[in-house]
Amino acid sequence: MAETLFEVKGLQGGYGEIRVLWGVDLNVASGEIVCLIGSNGAGKSTLLRTISGLLPSSAGTIRLAGEELAGSQPGKVLASGIAHVPEGRRLFRTMSVRDNLLMGAYLRGHGKEVEDDLDRVMTMFPRLAERRNQDAGTLSGGEQQMCAIGRGIMSRPKLLMIDELSLGLAPRAVEQLSESLIEINRSGIAILLVEQDVMTALELAHRGYVLDRGRISITGTSAELSDAPAVREAYIGATETI
Repeated sequence: MAETLFEVKGLQGGYGEIRVLWGVDLNVASGEIVCLIGSNGAGKSTLLRTISGLLPSSAGTIRLAGEELAGSQPGKVLASGIAHVPEGRRLFRTMSVRDNLLMGAYLRGHGKEVEDDLDRVMTMFPRLAERRNQDAGTLSGGEQQMCAIGRGIMSRPKLLMIDELSLGLAPRAVEQLSESLIEINRSGIAILLVEQDVMTALELAHRGYVLDRGRISITGTSAELSDAPAVREAYIGATETI
């Protein structure tokens, strides 16, 4: 079994006095794709924001490769090896595609390694290479998601967290992005995926967790979750949005 890379234990948090997460436990092994599914308002985006330091945790631990990150600022979380691709992409819309990608490497400075990584991202996403000098805000939804994922890769993460890969995208764009995620994972980057399309999530992931009202209710391999009556009844074939 692969070594555990990332682990959350007893994580609690939310927005001020409003608690959303109630003791979440999950882990991601080196080389894994793990999905997180759940209904509207279950706390999936809140969990990713808490892990990345955008929201404070009130209890629990967050560890990457043994390093404790609970309570850390976003810059330290990123520097430690966790990149967060947020829901809605959040690109710098008036900046070029190339400059958006380079923003992902801002903690690394600018040198040959960064340029080499930029070339790798452009090779992985040829549409971005074609539009490298185009304003990111003029890209299609699928191209913007490519750019957001590429920006995350530019930080050289150990763990890439993606919030809503397919939201608002055409099926062909989702298929292309799914193929890219498999390639990214094979390159050695573990992935924690929040995805509204449960079937897409389970097809991509090795394992998964169901988050229900801020608590993990079910966990298992993707095959086990696909066959679980509770998962099939609540999520399979339904359209879910955060």
